Amino acid sequence: MTGERFNTVWEALARTPEDAKILRMRSELMSDIAAYVQGKGLTQAQASEFLGITQPRVSDLLRGKLSKFNLETLIGLSERCGQQISLQKSRAA
Repeated sequence: MTGERFNTVWEALARTPEDAKILRMRSELMSDIAAYVQGKGLTQAQASEFLGITQPRVSDLLRGKLSKFNLETLIGLSERCGQQISLQKSRAA
């Protein structure tokens, strides 16, 4: 152990602060999509058809396999669930 301390789990997992932000965004989107699927009571087969992905991919999504999904894919799936995704930027102080 290095004794290093991190502010978030994403900072601990990522190599850079930028990567940590992307991991956090991916995780939040994945969680929202899974909550939508579960909230609608969809089976994995129904979710597969609705989301336009294979059933094994739905399984990966519901199991939280973050490494299997890039940000672009998760944005598209979120849009299919009726979420409007927007990106905001600001200059660092």
